[in-house]
Amino acid sequence: MYTGNLLGFGLAVSSSAFIGSSFIIKKKGLQRAAASGTRARSGGYGYLLEPLWWIGMFTMVVGEFANFIAYIYAPAVLVTPLGALSIIVSAVLAHFLLNEKLRRMGVLGCVLCIVGSTVIVLHAPSEHSISSVEEIWDLATQPAFLLYTASAIAVVMVLVLYCEPRYGQTNMMVYIGVCSINGSLTVMSVKAIGIAIKLTLEGSSQVARYQTWIFVMVAVTCIITQLNYLNKALDTFNTAVVSPIYYAMFTSFTILASAIMFKDWSGQSVSTIISVLCGFMTVLSGTMILHSTREPDPQPVSDIYSSLSPQISWIVHANGEIWKHKDNDESCPEVAIIQPDHFK
Repeated sequence: MYTGNLLGFGLAVSSSAFIGSSFIIKKKGLQRAAASGTRARSGGYGYLLEPLWWIGMFTMVVGEFANFIAYIYAPAVLVTPLGALSIIVSAVLAHFLLNEKLRRMGVLGCVLCIVGSTVIVLHAPSEHSISSVEEIWDLATQPAFLLYTASAIAVVMVLVLYCEPRYGQTNMMVYIGVCSINGSLTVMSVKAIGIAIKLTLEGSSQVARYQTWIFVMVAVTCIITQLNYLNKALDTFNTAVVSPIYYAMFTSFTILASAIMFKDWSGQSVSTIISVLCGFMTVLSGTMILHSTREPDPQPVSDIYSSLSPQISWIVHANGEIWKHKDNDESCPEVAIIQPDHFK
């Protein structure tokens, strides 16, 4: 048992290092792609041709795979809190490699997010033992979790269709909200896939069962959506702020989804519930501090003026003569007065 926990601990720490580094590598790739094409936050997909972005993706996949294996050898109460180490790795690397300064209050916000998330995880109820994919399917189709799934899909649709066009460039909670809510559904489906793989390796094949492939399709859809909006969040906002807020919200929604699906709160003590509520309040406090101390990324000059169409401006010479200047005029006037409606 001790050897298994030690191996799980090592894999979890390695996973956090890989995932935390992937945020920085992917953002460097996004920056390179933006220098030669449309930015991801503007709907561009030029980063798919950037090798550095794919290196970041590979690093994240390695980290997630290591985290998945860690759950096989060690309990979740040991592995899950260690995921907070990825926040520290990401924030420190962003500070030195991306010049995204992490102020003292930002450090406090990170600490509060980590402490709050750890309290939630440590006091979260233990999961029930699952022996088949059909058992998870029965849990996933119970009325309570179907209501949660419908609500999650509805909120994501509102964020994507209504909030993103209006507030996506100014409020990071739009992008992170989509990622976090999708993430809770991803974890539930990935857990089902993991159980199917484990049972198959033990001799009870789950490949031919349709429930397995439904969970696979749900997981793939949610993962693609998460990656798309996580790229937009990283390309628009400060990485040192995106990482802890995403981790805190993802952890919160995942625990909520797990509690609804597996009825983890049934029979739990009052002290456990209060501890989880205190953890939520701590995470909320850290999120507010991080959001208030965020330094907005400077908007490139090309983005500011790219939407302006060629205009005709009026030139007033020193002698008072009025002369109309066009964009293709090569002459160099002394004084230029641009009409007020030029920037409307």
